[in-house]
Amino acid sequence: MKAASVQELKQELKQLPPAQLVELCLRLSRFKKENKELLTYLLFEAHQEADFVKGIKEEIDDNFSEINRSHLYFAKKSLRKIVRIINKYCRYSNVTETELELRLYFCTTLKNSGIPINQNPVIKNLYNTQIKKSEQLIESLHEDLQYEFRREFKKLNA
Repeated sequence: MKAASVQELKQELKQLPPAQLVELCLRLSRFKKENKELLTYLLFEAHQEADFVKGIKEEIDDNFSEINRSHLYFAKKSLRKIVRIINKYCRYSNVTETELELRLYFCTTLKNSGIPINQNPVIKNLYNTQIKKSEQLIESLHEDLQYEFRREFKKLNA
């Protein structure tokens, strides 16, 4: 996600009602170095969650294509970086369905990448942690959504 310029942010903030501006600022104060990206999400992408998720998936794919597979040590470091990116965007979004979709996408992409998950305990733990978080998120959803995500989750475990 590319952060908007200060001028673009300023123009968008001028158009907001004061109550909404206060809410945005309070939420923004929880973050330190990523304020600009968070504000960009809140102002420009929050109302287009599907496009936001699509962009993150493209970023995940790009990061997977750049993984150095010569040694599992390098793959592990790249995978941790991808998980950090996912965690950051999940904090921005604060939408359970988005977080679940991104975590399942990471697990699916990792499984299909050809990286030997079971040969390195750190990679295996990283994968299992994402699976556990996904299971917890599925439990917190409405029953209809649970059914949809459980189908995708079962494909992952097959």
